[in-house]
Amino acid sequence: MNNLILIFIYIVVGLILQRIKGFPVSKVYKGFNKLVIYYCLPALALFYIPKIHWNNQLLYPIGVAWIGFAGAFILFRFLGKKYGWSKKLTGCLILTAGLGNTSFLGFPIIQALYGDEGMKTAILVDQPGSFVVLSTLGILVATLYSKGGESGGAILKKILLFPPFITFVVACIMNIYNFDFQQWVQSTLQFVGSGVTPLALLSVGLQLRFETRSQHWKFLGLGLLYKLILTPAIIYILYVLVFNQSSKIIEVAIMEAAMAPMITACILASSHRLKPRLSSMMIGFGIPISFVTLIFWYFVVQFV
Repeated sequence: MNNLILIFIYIVVGLILQRIKGFPVSKVYKGFNKLVIYYCLPALALFYIPKIHWNNQLLYPIGVAWIGFAGAFILFRFLGKKYGWSKKLTGCLILTAGLGNTSFLGFPIIQALYGDEGMKTAILVDQPGSFVVLSTLGILVATLYSKGGESGGAILKKILLFPPFITFVVACIMNIYNFDFQQWVQSTLQFVGSGVTPLALLSVGLQLRFETRSQHWKFLGLGLLYKLILTPAIIYILYVLVFNQSSKIIEVAIMEAAMAPMITACILASSHRLKPRLSSMMIGFGIPISFVTLIFWYFVVQFV
């Protein structure tokens, strides 16, 4: 309970800092984002992944982001064609509703609810799941639905040179060869990785925007309905009812599927001019609403 209270405190502090006149909001949250992406996430991957005992069940958390993004692509592409939406609107909804905040929000919440064991699963949902989907299919969708273009080589370079991806590959190799760091190195990695919770949540608080004057309310509702309700429902139906799975790994996978829209995906949509205001609203309203829907899904997974 204390950990859950801390989550709200960090976000509120970020919101308060937004209100301070002269406070360099943009510079600070971008700095926090870099620390999380380039230091904390790689440290967590190197700490947790070598300790994971691989089995076929681990494919379930890895599949969360791929299934969620595929569903968003099919649904919003169909609705876009049926109702004559612009390519930018369709692309925006695919990106912002198709990917969840599995690290910045997901890690602190899973850590609070499931501890270190839950974090091992959360890492799998995020690294080979959300991150790889964003870096490949996400960039592809952003390119196809905007006027800009990016070559396949440029996309591949982004993936291969991205620090979390590099450390993810290194950690997987360590796991295959049953190698882990000495205890003092592990302690250091765990300490650096612990920065995810305060830095990520302060960053979220600094970036939250609640834009009330907009023509995008209907599309915001559709996007959040898919992300917060339909995505975890699809994962629940597939994993629990169809494949008859029941474990803490499945619980964490469903909870991660229910996370709010991914901030990085919304930034990617905005940078490609795919309805920037709607992208901002998906974050601003999606994150606080997700705390309510996450409570619902937490009670649902207790029966898994």
